[in-house]
Amino acid sequence: QMQLVESGGGLVQAGDSLRLSCAVVGHRNSDYAMGWFRQAPGKEREFVGGIGWSAGTQKYADDMKGRCTISRDNTNNTGTLQMNSLKPEDTADYYCYARQWSTGVIYWGQGTQVTVSS
Repeated sequence: QMQLVESGGGLVQAGDSLRLSCAVVGHRNSDYAMGWFRQAPGKEREFVGGIGWSAGTQKYADDMKGRCTISRDNTNNTGTLQMNSLKPEDTADYYCYARQWSTGVIYWGQGTQVTVSS
């Protein structure tokens, strides 16, 4: 069964950059879209960005456009979220997801905390 293992995250200062990684294990094919959501304390989970299988299709939340880039390596079944010019309001738990094309099932990573100090 597909599992997502996240890494990265931590405490940074406003204006810094941070990279989150998501490794898909237990699944050999790359037949899924993937991306990230985030959830700040007291708020609902919100979409950050996502990427299709071919990496030709990418979508980002309006407040992340121009500040983040999602890429994927289908050979190694990994995805990366590169965030730049971080703001205190980017502080949240970030969750990687993978949505399998054939079944529509969405798998989630364990989450990683990102804290941006002002």
